[in-house]
Amino acid sequence: MLLELKVQNFAIIENLHISFRQGLNILSGETGAGKSVLLRSLSLLMGAKSSSESIRTGSSQASIEGSFDLSHRKDILARLQEMGIEVDENLLVVRRVLSEEKSRIYLNGTLSTLNNLRDIVSPLIEVTGHSAPLIEMTGQHDNRNLLSTAYHLDLLDQYVGAWELRSRFAKEYHRLNQILSEIEELKSENQTKAQRLDFLIFQRNEIKALNLNAEKDQDLEIEIKKLKSSSRLGAFVDGAENALYNDDDSAMARLNAIIKRSADFSSVDPTLLQKLEPLEQAKSLIEDAMYELRSYVSKIETDPQRLEQLEQRLSDLRKVQKKYGPDIHLILEKLAEMEKEISQLENSDLRISELEAQSVVIHKELEKWAAELHKKRLSGSKLLADSVNGELLDLNMKGVTFHVSIEKRETLSQTGASEVEFKTQTSPKDAPRSLGKVASGGELSRILLSLKRVVGATHQPRTYLFDEVDTGVSGPTAEKVGKKLNSIAKGQQVICVTHLPQVAACGDAHFFIQKTPGKEGVSMEVLDLKSKDRVKEIARLISGEKISKTSLAHAEQLLSESAPH
Repeated sequence: MLLELKVQNFAIIENLHISFRQGLNILSGETGAGKSVLLRSLSLLMGAKSSSESIRTGSSQASIEGSFDLSHRKDILARLQEMGIEVDENLLVVRRVLSEEKSRIYLNGTLSTLNNLRDIVSPLIEVTGHSAPLIEMTGQHDNRNLLSTAYHLDLLDQYVGAWELRSRFAKEYHRLNQILSEIEELKSENQTKAQRLDFLIFQRNEIKALNLNAEKDQDLEIEIKKLKSSSRLGAFVDGAENALYNDDDSAMARLNAIIKRSADFSSVDPTLLQKLEPLEQAKSLIEDAMYELRSYVSKIETDPQRLEQLEQRLSDLRKVQKKYGPDIHLILEKLAEMEKEISQLENSDLRISELEAQSVVIHKELEKWAAELHKKRLSGSKLLADSVNGELLDLNMKGVTFHVSIEKRETLSQTGASEVEFKTQTSPKDAPRSLGKVASGGELSRILLSLKRVVGATHQPRTYLFDEVDTGVSGPTAEKVGKKLNSIAKGQQVICVTHLPQVAACGDAHFFIQKTPGKEGVSMEVLDLKSKDRVKEIARLISGEKISKTSLAHAEQLLSESAPH
């Protein structure tokens, strides 16, 4: 629902702020007061293309801002979340800024695109109920929804109660397309499969031949260095053993001599032996070190053949690492990926057969559902046309006959196999023709009004904007138009531009549009009419500029009769 509209420096509007309400909102005013400008500003909120020529003379930029309540539009909230746009208190604020250099669009303060704006506020069509507009406008500024055959199908399906079956059909149709795409991809891969398979098998065999071991192969270089240095390491250990233990002048011999001589002084100073106790510990440490060195030497290999084997493995490992990366763990991961792809390629023919069998089963099921949908649509189309024609007679469109054209296609789409189009016939001699070719803005508005009356409220409430709905209407017909508009507005929102007092009297809110002169030129303002002012405006619509007591009394009577009981 559109809560507020703020417009600044747009055409003749200097500064405008309207707070719309739920129900039927009436817009009236004298001819040329600026109603078309207001509707143009609303069309910009719906994604119409902007022009810097619309900027008010003397201003550098214009702005149009609309606030929408999304409390009952979980679909819109979900799409905003997908776009990364934050929503606070279920409120969407759309702002368009027009300037000479560049126009900008903001959704809740986030810079956005024209396509995103259209997708959120006024998508062209409803697709399986997931992209209904926030504003639906019919008239001279925007009638693209009513002229869309996809929208015609949506309204018919809503009328005949086909949405549940259609949603199931769309899901299965999407699944079928995914299967067909996979089949196409596999068949395309088959053309280069043999070459790819040979290449992968070569790579796999090259890696597998090494029988990689991440832990052992990482220490390979260290082991080779030890083997190359085995003789030097042995000589070092022999020298260390002699210096520490075996030689007559070794460290151990000297320690023993010192400890032995210290015993001669035990009677002189008993504490001396205590001070030399660490030397006994040093002897133990030397003996431990010698044990470790002997163990180390015993494990050092001096086998030249073993060294040659390790050097060859290191060389082979370096070649593989140069191709596939230095990390052995990552090479093993790539090997696993190769094995998986090889398996898929080797079994692709079997997979294609399985998928083709699945696609046949799903296609048969879809054909059955499509026939069921078409039957529902066909049986409901005549009843829809008859009901709409009954409404059109009430709206003084006696020369126009509404038709629902429905044909079955040979091929399936995501909505089934039905081609649906709304058409009108202006005389029995003429063939029914597409709405866009014969219907005026006012006629389109009344056709939409009739459709909404017959089809009923949508499960996704929105704002309906009717322009020119009262063209060529007067008297009792005008009263019927007003009542129909008011009934559609129950539980949602309708904004209607009207010149008819009977229609204006049915509104839940009434806004008066007028031009006011100023120092910098003419401006437009909108007044929210209450009680007496509303009576005066309806009286003006009855009698023109000269408001009489009779027209005032008539206005009060209209308001009284239109008030809810």
